[in-house]
Amino acid sequence: MSTPTRPEVGPPTPWSFPRPETHRLPNGLTLKAFHLPGQYVISVRTVIPLSTTVERRDREGIAALMSRLLDEGTARHTSEEFAELMERKGIALGAGMSDGGLGVDLDVPRRNLADALDVLRQVLAEPAFPEDEVRRMIRSRLAEIEQERALAPHRAMREFIATHFDASERASRPSAGRPETVSAITREDLVDFHARHVGPEGATMVVAGDLSDLDLPALVAATLGEWRPQLHVVPERPTRAPQRAHDAARIVIVDRPGSVQTEFCIGWDGPDRRAAGWAAYPVLGYVVGGSPTARIDDVLREEKGYTYGIRSSFRPRHAGGLFVTSGSVRSDATVESLGLLLDILQGAREGFSEEELRAGVDFITRTAPGRFATADAVADEAAARALDDLPDDFTTDNLARMRRLTRDDLARAYSEVVTGDWTVVIVGDAGAHAEAVRALGRGPVSVIGA
Repeated sequence: MSTPTRPEVGPPTPWSFPRPETHRLPNGLTLKAFHLPGQYVISVRTVIPLSTTVERRDREGIAALMSRLLDEGTARHTSEEFAELMERKGIALGAGMSDGGLGVDLDVPRRNLADALDVLRQVLAEPAFPEDEVRRMIRSRLAEIEQERALAPHRAMREFIATHFDASERASRPSAGRPETVSAITREDLVDFHARHVGPEGATMVVAGDLSDLDLPALVAATLGEWRPQLHVVPERPTRAPQRAHDAARIVIVDRPGSVQTEFCIGWDGPDRRAAGWAAYPVLGYVVGGSPTARIDDVLREEKGYTYGIRSSFRPRHAGGLFVTSGSVRSDATVESLGLLLDILQGAREGFSEEELRAGVDFITRTAPGRFATADAVADEAAARALDDLPDDFTTDNLARMRRLTRDDLARAYSEVVTGDWTVVIVGDAGAHAEAVRALGRGPVSVIGA
């Protein structure tokens, strides 16, 4: 009996993101269809360019509130009827705002796709904004604001954007609004905002799943193709990165007396995904603080035992972005941890090893087939690209560029972002740590109430 020959194991072949069929409807909506055999739950993602900078200053948060109310009844169905319809058809629907636009997500069994597309048309074209639901959602948002104030990570990020961005910039204030602006919103405000800013022109619908034997363009034309806005809606996109505050490079301590943990949020400006060297930045985030084996956790978690984990990441916006490091440490380790974090972040300007480069590149590129193995993941990525005005081949090309990165590329990309100027927010016991933080000499220090 012969012994089977052991197959040779080699590196995986390069993977490509699926390419869509693209159709443009007469009303200005673009359809991108991804046929993924065997994926019988269809994922539909619709994105509409809409910048929160168009909100009135005294009605900030109206875009987020509008998105949350889209599925609370339409011209044809009450809120209860609409919920029953979605349950009966197996439709999961949600909506939300990013800095670049409105997104409406829908997942449905393949057999009910036609009904789901009509539901989506109703949500986008004729939401009812019932008065009682508007009041309920405002109360919910106000309660959410209080909860965010109580949670250290949310409180730290809110103070970070208020410190880092110039006060005149919309980005310096919560995207879902503040108590005084949310409380002022009325149903009439929502109806007017929707009519002025939500329409098919410039919007993109992504449909991913098993589309065999489906005439998808015809289905979309018969539903979303009939979407006609009340007013002529011009697509709104942020045109520039938000401006930093002139005193952004400083340390702010949000005082929480007696806190047993300290939350950090440390950051500065970063690139958006249209930047020429974007491929380096996900790798940098992974190497510096994107995994339990990254530089930050290697010191603060494994060596010192001060934290369960601190993460760094590049967070692109439609225009510009942020490089943010955040997480919590034991209160008694606050000052030493801050010094170590800033040393690690600054020290990375000296470069990265070949092992770090390979670990970051291999993790991101070789896990891509698994990350994008489902219809919803494909639809999410394609919708995000559309909202950022990126081409269909961006994901594949970006992975290819990652595989060609060198240590010099990483060092150059990191040095372009890390200048030694940091916006630092600390949520913790100021009485216990403020003077020692000042003694570190890492920048001006101020203390504010929680």
